[in-house]
Amino acid sequence: MEDITKKYDNGEITVIWQPDLCAHSANCVRGLPAVFNLAQKPWINVRAADTEAIINQVSNCPSGALSFVRSGN
Repeated sequence: MEDITKKYDNGEITVIWQPDLCAHSANCVRGLPAVFNLAQKPWINVRAADTEAIINQVSNCPSGALSFVRSGN
């Protein structure tokens, strides 16, 4: 089985999504729907909120499917 990893960059951070780890808790969608919107393609829009709000929401991912790295790191 192929490991899939998607990356979404806003110039300040890169949000990393690993769908195989996702527990589908929907914390991301409920917590920051402008960024995490299943009706959009791609479903993660890291330009739809400020970086700190995205970091806070990604940090609440219970499965670790969402993570981030700051640009330049």
